Amino acid sequence: MTDKQPFEGVVAEHAGTVLRVCRAVLGPADADDAWSETFLSALKAYPRLPVDANVEAWLVTIAHRKAIDVTRRSARGAVPVAEVPNRPMAGGADDRDLDLTRSLAALPGKQRYAVVYHYLAGLPYGDVAAVIGGSAEAARHQAISRQAYDNEPGTQGRSKGCCAAGQDSASAGRGEDRSGRSAGEGRSG
Repeated sequence: MTDKQPFEGVVAEHAGTVLRVCRAVLGPADADDAWSETFLSALKAYPRLPVDANVEAWLVTIAHRKAIDVTRRSARGAVPVAEVPNRPMAGGADDRDLDLTRSLAALPGKQRYAVVYHYLAGLPYGDVAAVIGGSAEAARHQAISRQAYDNEPGTQGRSKGCCAAGQDSASAGRGEDRSGRSAGEGRSG
């Protein structure tokens, strides 16, 4: 039986993934708090974690729950401000992912979590399903079904979508259209 990695090593290895998940789910304003709370909770529970556990999926599960806690806390009351701005405020120092943040915020909760956990955290669909509930197939469907939403009547312009016309996100990476044919294959009628 092997010993577990020291917790400092766990933090060093998975800190970036947890922060990406927190930023994607909460946005940059609350991500640091959720990240800290995730690792504080993980530190307390780490001695009870089985040696063969998937540490990354475990941390993403904790981050998911902490993100829900932060969302609930912020929904309970308004944040007072000295003066209401007449126009949107200029962005902060870390505005690289503003389009991503807006696009993710437009998704329904479970779908947003599936996209974040699979594409940003790199979890396989089985682990995504364990975090958000449901089956691996349902998690896969949630993570790729945004393209279908973009093509519904009345949703034009809500998001740019991720793929060329006739492709979903899964087939785009393989150079296929929705029918599974490669881009260069002829269509027989």
